[in-house]
Amino acid sequence: MTGSPLEHGLFIAPYHDVNESPTIGLRRDLEIVEWVEKLGFAEAWFGEHHSTGWEIIGSPELMIAAAAERTHRIRLGTGVISMPYHNPLMVANRIIQLDHMTMGRVMFGMGPGLLPTDADMIGADIKSLRPMLEEVAEIIVPLLKGEEVTHKTAWYTLNKARTHLRPYSLPHPEIAVASAVTPSGGMLAGKHGFGMLCVAATESAGFDVLDENWRIANQVAAENGLAMDPRKLRLVVPMHIASTREKARADVAHGLARWCEYFDRVAPAGMRGLTGMGDPADLLVNSGRAVIGTPDDAIAMIERLQTKQGEFGVILFQSHNWADWEETKKSYELYARFVMPHFAGTNRNRQESYGDLTHAIDRLEGERQKGTAAAFAAWEARTGRSAS
Repeated sequence: MTGSPLEHGLFIAPYHDVNESPTIGLRRDLEIVEWVEKLGFAEAWFGEHHSTGWEIIGSPELMIAAAAERTHRIRLGTGVISMPYHNPLMVANRIIQLDHMTMGRVMFGMGPGLLPTDADMIGADIKSLRPMLEEVAEIIVPLLKGEEVTHKTAWYTLNKARTHLRPYSLPHPEIAVASAVTPSGGMLAGKHGFGMLCVAATESAGFDVLDENWRIANQVAAENGLAMDPRKLRLVVPMHIASTREKARADVAHGLARWCEYFDRVAPAGMRGLTGMGDPADLLVNSGRAVIGTPDDAIAMIERLQTKQGEFGVILFQSHNWADWEETKKSYELYARFVMPHFAGTNRNRQESYGDLTHAIDRLEGERQKGTAAAFAAWEARTGRSAS
């Protein structure tokens, strides 16, 4: 790819087994953000969910506030806030407050809401969630700019509404919308010039339409006098990395099976089929849906996405907790040690220098030996004694 260097981040739904302590799970979500910041990751996103038992963050804003106090550089995003469940003024107030508290590190991701059980609990019409998100998109930018908004829909009313604070980031914090399989995310992003969070980039249906949804976003943007920025296009990839493929599979053997049981219950119909069909690691790896292997396998996955998509800005490493804690941390470390420098070209000069050494060492070693012999000869000429 050309253009800006690829960046790397973390996408935390999160996934915590219903048999484990939620307290420890939430604390570890914060710890892992601290860890990946030390490793050089650029951003981390927290999801919002209210049902199913596994994805236990009800407020990504709370997680961002806590993570911001533990970190210094990493950008922190809502990935995503389910806007049909909230009054947009209240959301805008919280985002702008975080914009000040993080001194410009917050990113605002929004979506229609992924879990139908969330919508069902509050009586929201599941079929209307995407149109409701589109209604919010019409007024969210002026709200985040601190402007006054009067707007009425079937589910909220704003009467000369404005946020208490004006934003720290000008003109407003970065905005992104969730995009999975349908073109709705790309159309919405293109209409308003928002970034895109491709949360199903490696799922078969999501992968197939990656470039098409980006093309749609660019077409709609052009129709609205805007231009999409590939640096704000983010692709989510499930990965677990170890020193060997065998080690990676052993690390995730138990946790992956449990996660697949959950995913097969909650995923849309076209993304199921991970249980009762043999080894789930085989299914995920052979279909290209996940990396369970080495840093080289992760590099190959990202290059596959680049070939399909073209230029994009950020790979988001999906946080899934398939492995135990230490193996999970090691997975991120191996990614930072070997995958990130590959795409940044960090080691290009070092590798060229090493290549030069390999090709020139025999000739240079001969010259070095001549210099050594000359030094001994000079010593003998001066003292009359052998240096040996």
